[in-house]
Amino acid sequence: MASRTATKVTIGGKTYTLSGNESEEYLQEVASYLNGKIAQLRSDEEYRNVPLDMRNVLLQLNLADDYFKARNEIRRLQKIIEERDQELADFKHELVAAQMKLAGAAKKQA
Repeated sequence: MASRTATKVTIGGKTYTLSGNESEEYLQEVASYLNGKIAQLRSDEEYRNVPLDMRNVLLQLNLADDYFKARNEIRRLQKIIEERDQELADFKHELVAAQMKLAGAAKKQA
């Protein structure tokens, strides 16, 4: 079983202690990603004029948007993989059929 990791991260200028089964590097990467999203939103003049609770909702919406886009991309890529797997299986069947035909023709000539 994986050991629990605890690490201090800074998110939005505040320090938090995160713990979990993931590595310290992973927890830092997650915090860095979140800081990037916060910085992206803070660079928008209109965002800075919005009440704090609305800023949090906008941040959550941005994170959910990234999640859904990534999930849709995974589904799209999985579909491509399935199609390629089917094409590969079809080519293998064609190859076997051609090899059998070739072997049959060679027997007839022998």
